Amino acid sequence: MDITGQTVLVTGANRGIGRQFVLEALERGAAKVWATARRPETLDFTDPRIAPLQLDLTDHASVVAAAAAAHDVTVLVDNAGIATGASLITGDLVDARREMDTHYWGTLDVIREFAPVLAANGGGAIVNVLSALSWFAAPGSGAYAAAKAAEWNMTNAVRLELAAQGTLVQGVMLGAADTDITANYDGPKIDPRDVPRSSFDGLAAGAIEVVVDDWSAMVKASLAGDPAEFYTKMRELLG
Repeated sequence: MDITGQTVLVTGANRGIGRQFVLEALERGAAKVWATARRPETLDFTDPRIAPLQLDLTDHASVVAAAAAAHDVTVLVDNAGIATGASLITGDLVDARREMDTHYWGTLDVIREFAPVLAANGGGAIVNVLSALSWFAAPGSGAYAAAKAAEWNMTNAVRLELAAQGTLVQGVMLGAADTDITANYDGPKIDPRDVPRSSFDGLAAGAIEVVVDDWSAMVKASLAGDPAEFYTKMRELLG
């Protein structure tokens, strides 16, 4: 799929990777971009091809209203997310539930409501922005990693279910990007612009999974090995 001429909707478009998806879509000639946020007044885009739209993944009525308004969407980018830093054992279960409600249930709700829209417009594509933490866990990431793991396999499942309507479902894997959400992380970070570039290049090639950075590639390659060896290596890398 070529982004040129497409109508793209991006969740969590007000900052970070979501903002870069909006800008990259415009750079590649998208006809229109629905830029969504819980508070659309925080969006500061000026390009006339951008249409701001309220969307809160955790509010079903908001999701339904967004799908009704954005009935011309051909590419859905599920980017919105949170990172509470909650521990699964000692952390607040409210935070763990917020992670799952956002990354899994919220993203699934958006996909369910927009699937008929995409079907009506020829099939289109869905991009789910995932994480290398879909495949492993690190200290301080328990709730986030569990939610992303659920979102990853949900991505695989909806890909199978939506194949018949001609919708390409792509999962995008990355480690840390240099955004607000990783401000307190001291490890290596990629340029957030690399994420939409890799994703859209993948759509053009029909790729169902895009591994953006070396960190994610390393984690993926480890999955066939002994997890004890992998976590020993992680302790050495992460301290």
